Amino acid sequence: MSPSAVPADPSTDLPPRLDTDLEIARAAQPQPMPAIAGRAGISAEHLEPYGRAVAKIDLAAIPALQEQRRAAGIAPATYIVVTAITPTPLGEGKTTTAIGLAQGLARLGHRATLALRQPSMGPTFGIKGGAAGAGYSQLLPMETLNLHLTGDFHAVTAAHNLLSAMVDNHLHHGNDLGLDPRSISWRRVLDVNDRALRNVVVGLGARVDGVPRQGGFDITAASEVMVILSLATSLADLRARLGRIVVGATYAGRPVTAEDLQAAGAMAVILKDALKPNLLQTLEGTPALVHTGPFGNIATGNSSVVADQLGSVTGDYLITEAGFGADMGLERLVNLKSRVSGLVPAVAVVVVTVRALKAHSGRFTIKAGAALPEEMLAEDPDAVFAGADNLRRHLQIVAGFGLHPVVAINAFPTDHASEHAVITRIAAEAGVSSAVSTHVADGGAGALALAEAVTRMADVPTEVRFSYDLADPLTAKIEAVARSVYGADGVDYLPEAQRALRRYESLGFGGLPVVIAKTHLSISSDPALRGAPTGWRLPVREARLAAGAGYVYAVCGEMRTMPGLSRHPAAERIDLDADGQIVGLS
Repeated sequence: MSPSAVPADPSTDLPPRLDTDLEIARAAQPQPMPAIAGRAGISAEHLEPYGRAVAKIDLAAIPALQEQRRAAGIAPATYIVVTAITPTPLGEGKTTTAIGLAQGLARLGHRATLALRQPSMGPTFGIKGGAAGAGYSQLLPMETLNLHLTGDFHAVTAAHNLLSAMVDNHLHHGNDLGLDPRSISWRRVLDVNDRALRNVVVGLGARVDGVPRQGGFDITAASEVMVILSLATSLADLRARLGRIVVGATYAGRPVTAEDLQAAGAMAVILKDALKPNLLQTLEGTPALVHTGPFGNIATGNSSVVADQLGSVTGDYLITEAGFGADMGLERLVNLKSRVSGLVPAVAVVVVTVRALKAHSGRFTIKAGAALPEEMLAEDPDAVFAGADNLRRHLQIVAGFGLHPVVAINAFPTDHASEHAVITRIAAEAGVSSAVSTHVADGGAGALALAEAVTRMADVPTEVRFSYDLADPLTAKIEAVARSVYGADGVDYLPEAQRALRRYESLGFGGLPVVIAKTHLSISSDPALRGAPTGWRLPVREARLAAGAGYVYAVCGEMRTMPGLSRHPAAERIDLDADGQIVGLS
């Protein structure tokens, strides 16, 4: 029997084990998209097929489904966010856990919908080799998801670079706005890891080739256009946000926007179809809305508001994932995304792995792109306990937002029962439910205990607590996150950052929320600090404005917005076989 996207009977065994994620996905039998859409209550008139196994959903489905539920007296879906402790460079499986949880809820008889970010091809060909889930908790079609999907990333790339071209074109044709070339902050983007493009000079050659100036490239997932797409609530809102993008300043210091350059309308045209969420399915036929992919360290790290709006009226539970740890993606979901969408999570699932807690013990060295040290795989409950402060701190972060945490122990084959027992005890001592989940190996059947724990906590009322009030000064907002979320003793600003924050407030941007761009490898701003660091201060070296996205972000330390490739990237292993089938994705 091959893996099937038809929901399995919980009493039956799973199909025989296969070797790789790609083999599992390829052996599956996806259900027709009309059946998946029907399971979510989405009518055929709102379904726009992209091939056999992917579809876009017309935004008109959202008000139609909202009205149907209001008429029937049905409340919106219970909103569940999957977050994690501070991850290792390898990641701890938030996406797989979210997928497994949705499949587990479906096996319990609930209607569940997923809302997840789309993978960036840069990391896919870099370290990850794919990001569609793992094992028997992954999305279909796996190859399509990891490679282009419906072209939304390319639309973001094109819209972003159109604005870049119009900036340089304006300079070339006389610069009527008086745009100071030294102030231009709008770079170009590409969905490829390419360190050689981080800093470039454009306009070289003859006079007709443009005005020479220094520029650079970011990866598409780091584009403000990507964040705008993720936060827009409608096509009209998308158009307005694009117009507010600030690309630089005049010699007199006035902001120059995409609207000033008359570029926003064409950008909106390029993004019109990209605003529609993409519908896929899990291996067990659970509907999954995959839409947008902003980075989690310098941006919001969450999937789109329109996907959440749609998902909230398609079933009993809506499960989403927030990038990196609770100090990163969850903080931005609460303080920024929830303020836009109006949707507040009832439960935060905190994913933890044995290997991550061992890493936080400080006894092992883990390198991105390299295999785990052999000694880290040996049974060592003491090392798990030694790293447990990181878990405790993330549970405090979740509780600080007024949300109910549930610990999901994402089990790996190299784990030991004694190590899981340590995590269970730590969670219990904190008064938090926990469950060992084997969803990667066993699909939804392996996530039943986690699903039951989530449904129990979902019935407990919550009252969200934001870290700051929007009326607070920008420095007060940054300090509130630094102290209450990161556990810092305070914030230190370089003079340049202080001047920028004062300028943004004088220009009327003081009421925006803040995003703090920092490392994801520590709760602090120093990636070398493990566990739950104390006695440190957050260094803010610069502040930038994302006026279209609607936030100000503080940059702490060196942040790379264009990743590089490792010595042996995943691209070396991805190929076509003799039958034209893709190999090497994971």
